[in-house]
Amino acid sequence: MSVTDGLILEKLCSPAIWAEGPVWLPQQDAVVFSDVKGNRMFRWQRNGELSLWRSPSHYANGNALDREGRVVSCEHGRRAISRTEADGSVRLLVEKVDGKRFNSPNDVVVRSDGTIWFTDPPYGIISDDEGYHAHSQVIGCYVYCFDPATRQLSIAASDVQRPNGLAFSPDESLLYVADMSVIDFPTLGRRELRVYRVDGMQLVDGRQFAGVDPGIPDGFCVDPQGSIWCSCDDGVILFDSQGQRQGKIAVPERVSNCTFGGPDGDELYITATTSLYRVRIGR
Repeated sequence: MSVTDGLILEKLCSPAIWAEGPVWLPQQDAVVFSDVKGNRMFRWQRNGELSLWRSPSHYANGNALDREGRVVSCEHGRRAISRTEADGSVRLLVEKVDGKRFNSPNDVVVRSDGTIWFTDPPYGIISDDEGYHAHSQVIGCYVYCFDPATRQLSIAASDVQRPNGLAFSPDESLLYVADMSVIDFPTLGRRELRVYRVDGMQLVDGRQFAGVDPGIPDGFCVDPQGSIWCSCDDGVILFDSQGQRQGKIAVPERVSNCTFGGPDGDELYITATTSLYRVRIGR
């Protein structure tokens, strides 16, 4: 019997062209998520109210909360990492590496020490659909670590062909990274989750954690038990902490990302194509 059997999928709203980057805001009892192709962001509150959170959003994609409850966002349009301050203003945190612009930061997580970790594939610059068509100024697609306190930026990993979603293990000793390079390299690319040991601002000992099929791994999240809830073409696959598949939540649209939220942290919010969904896990 699958661990995911009996879970009920609820469609909450469908306002987006391409929904991405859900982040739970506990003080607002709400989820904020990006509509990357619509160049805007929405907020859905648990009372059912949907509102426009930001427009334009500079083609924001992935989002995360920092230690002070501020939303940190990956912007395709400005090819940068930004932060929404308590007063609602938006501040650019980092936009260049050694004087060169990033490709298009895609997904982001914030560690408990305040460091910001993000991926930088080219999907926001290959066309005008999710940003602005432009040439890459860097030689590859990397995972970065940025410390906003010291302004130090590090290339944390360079062995991922097309890094996308990322999430820490519960004790933050490991970082999981999605590699969806099969889209660009059909015969040589990967469709897998990789796992790294965190060593300061570096990622070491990288290896395959789990293959993802059908489709590709995009965004994902990790629960307190260390299980990974990962997007795929037709749902959310559940892997245990050893990379063994435990089940799948079927979703009628292509899934992009997911995050936990709700008052007890046991509600899985899923962005999939045009919509935001919810599954009550009931841990």
